[in-house]
Amino acid sequence: MRNEYAADLGLTEADLAADWHTQFDRWFADAVAFGLPEPNAMVVGTADAAGRPSGRTVLLKGYDPDGFVFFTNHLSRKGTEATDNPYASLVFPWFAMQRQVVVTGRVTPIDRAATEAYFATRPRGSQIGAWASPQSQVVPDRAELEERYRATAERFADTTEIPAPPHWGGLRVRPDTVEFWQGRAGRLHDRLRFRRTDEGGWVIERLAP
Repeated sequence: MRNEYAADLGLTEADLAADWHTQFDRWFADAVAFGLPEPNAMVVGTADAAGRPSGRTVLLKGYDPDGFVFFTNHLSRKGTEATDNPYASLVFPWFAMQRQVVVTGRVTPIDRAATEAYFATRPRGSQIGAWASPQSQVVPDRAELEERYRATAERFADTTEIPAPPHWGGLRVRPDTVEFWQGRAGRLHDRLRFRRTDEGGWVIERLAP
């Protein structure tokens, strides 16, 4: 299976914004306007202390010049790996637009107040699920999960505002690199990367496809 990319699309150094954050703003707005389903879906790659990798799709919940934020159970596989080996990659696979954004960087927890503020905006069912699900742990069957959910819903039945679980919160990926990938004909794709320097500035590099 192979799709040929459009010959008239491209990405030049002159097309780029002065910083990765503004460039991501542009491309993210394009993805939303294009009508991509869940344009904030990204593949998060982590690795354990021994370097064994794992990946999963997570929803981006915020970004700013300091990085990209998502939320998770800190006791889950990605949560424990982000603690043991605090580096991650992010891939935004906008294939319908023949684009990708690839990020690498260090993972840090966001402050608790920001976690609680975001948790308060979640649907009640999702809040209950965050308490009920032992994410990434082995469970005997679906019935066990449903019983845990039922018991948790009963526990908070008289609670108007469900608090964020202590083991649940936000993680920020502070980028060292942000690559903007544009598909081109003949697999001669454009790959332009913002890379953080040791001095804290940024350089732009073109990568061979």
